[in-house]
Formats: sequence, structure tokens, C-alpha cells
Amino acid sequence: MKAYLHLANGKMFEGKLETELPNGEVSGEVVFFTGMTGYQEVLTDPSYKNQMIVFTYPLIGNYGINATDFESKKPHVQAVIVYETRDKGYHYQSQYSLREYLQAWNIPLLTHIDTRAVVKQIRTEGVMQGKISLTSECGKFVKEQQEQPIQKVAISQIETYGDGSEHIVLVDFGYKKSILQSLLERECKVTVVPYNTSFETIQALEPDGILLSNGPGDPKQLMPQLSTIRKMIDHYPTLAICLGHQLVALAYGADTEKLRFGHRGANQPVYDSVKKKVFMTSQNHGYVVNKESLAHTPFVIRFTNVNDQSVEGMFHPTKPILSVQYHPEAHPGPSDTTSIFDEFLQTVKNVRREKVYA
Repeated sequence: MKAYLHLANGKMFEGKLETELPNGEVSGEVVFFTGMTGYQEVLTDPSYKNQMIVFTYPLIGNYGINATDFESKKPHVQAVIVYETRDKGYHYQSQYSLREYLQAWNIPLLTHIDTRAVVKQIRTEGVMQGKISLTSECGKFVKEQQEQPIQKVAISQIETYGDGSEHIVLVDFGYKKSILQSLLERECKVTVVPYNTSFETIQALEPDGILLSNGPGDPKQLMPQLSTIRKMIDHYPTLAICLGHQLVALAYGADTEKLRFGHRGANQPVYDSVKKKVFMTSQNHGYVVNKESLAHTPFVIRFTNVNDQSVEGMFHPTKPILSVQYHPEAHPGPSDTTSIFDEFLQTVKNVRREKVYA
């Protein structure tokens, strides 16, 4: 049936609703993803909580949904908006079509939308609230109540995986399964803890290193956790990814800000000032660390986005702290940035061997 995408700026786009629409309408922040593939990983990435995702590539769903490429146990997107999809997945591992998968989770799928026009609106005016409804009358946009989406995606109990020689505590703000898998593949023991775990509890786990995960929303929603985060990263070798990277900056007194339309795709070029190389990276974030605010911290910028010069990663000159805005566990290059995990674990081994803790 016909359905309509309404943007908060008054623009309306007519499309075809391929699944049911719970309660007759759904709303959320409208963002776009530029990758040609990887839609299954995007749908199940907790960082997309409460967001309506527009896929810029015209055909989405042609290789279906398989049983192994999920980043979490369920999809987190609010709605999916595409130009065209297929009712069959043309891949030998495919078990469901995109439509079947989204219908099973009551997530609206809107097709035959002029996605190029939608993306133009977002690029020009910035990300904004949107609404999918069955009527061309938009009605009023109700201001969403402030909430912490991390509370809805993070675990509530400590979980342990693997039995390797290096013990890494993964602080969960909405982590992707691929991050955990990247550590397990490198023979680590990984203990995943809730985002609000106390420093004393983490100390009792006796980790060799800390990894701060990705997650949804504004990093400043976690201001109450910054003192604990500061203690952790000052005490243990640390790798911080995406939201975790932003939290490291905030914990040291730097600032974060919202981008006009964010970085979401598998083709973001990033320059590494240490290796003197440009890497293709996978990204999903709407906030960045304010570059000028880092002048008041000891951090050195290591990674820079080639397109807009935003901060993509940094390191502490005297402490074993490394952070990246992009996702090193993803495979856009196809494996340009996975060495970040090796670099982190080598630091963990060096620190453990020297028994030097701040």
C-alpha cells in the first residue's frame, strides 16, 4: 500500500509500504548509509537505535539475510527506506529476504522512495526527525522525550568469552559482535561488562586491557560515567572505538559536537599520520570530537578524515591509550584497519611485561 515519508522540514515523499506499520506510523531521526553492501550488519548495529536508515545504493536486499552476519541479536533501526528491494536473496547462505526479516521484527520497510532526493535534503539541512505514515497529512512532530538509547542496547549482566592469555574487559555501550570476534580471533579472554560497571568491579576482574565499545546517541548522555571511564583508561591499556573514542575525549575535558549529517558508510578515507597512509574505513556516527578542544588535553591526533578533516582517532603520548572514530572490526578495504587490534594487543603485552601501570 501507499505510505509517506514526512521530514521535519515539511518535505514529503510517497512510497510503497512492504511490511506492516505498527500503530499506523513510526518516527525517528532520518540518516543515510552510503555502502553498497553490508545492510545486514547495519540493521543489527546497536548504534542505529531509534534511527530511520535511508540506503543510498538503489538496490538493497539482493543477497538476502543469512544466519551469521548479525552484529547483535536483533535489528535496532526504527525503519528502513530504499529505492528498490528484492523478495528473494540470491546468495547460497540466504535464509530470508530483507522484507521477511524486517516483517518478523515489525520494522517498516518503505520502497520506491526517491532516496537521492531524501539524501539531498539531509545533506543540505542536516539530519532531522522523520515520520512514516499512511496519510499524506503529516500532522505535528511531537518532540521526542530525552532518553538514553544505550540503556536499551547494552547488556545488564557480565558475560565472559574465550580463555586466551590476554584478558580484555569490553565495556558495552552497544557493542558490535565483530568487535568481540576480533578479540577472540586473537586468542583473548574477553569479559563484557555493562556500561555502568564500577571501577572497583573492573579491578576485581584483573584485566590486562580495556576496550570501550561503540554505541548509539550523544556521548554527553554518559557524563555521569566519565569519572569511572577516566579511572579505567588511566589505569589500563585502552582501545576505544567510535562512541568510546568520544568518551575518552570527554573524560579528559575535551568537547564533542554533532555533525550536520554524520559519517555512515563503508567508504570513508582516513589519513594515519603515523603510517603516512590513507585507509578506507567503515563508519557510523553522528558526533565527533571537537578538534580545537583537544588543545587543552595531552592527546595527539593520529587519524584525520580526508573529506572534512574531522578527528578520526588519537593517542596519549605517555599512556597506552589509543582511540579511533571508525570501526576497525569492519572490512571496507576489505581489511585495511584490523591491525589496530594487533597494535592494541601488542601494547597490552608490553605493559604487562614491564608491569607499568599509571
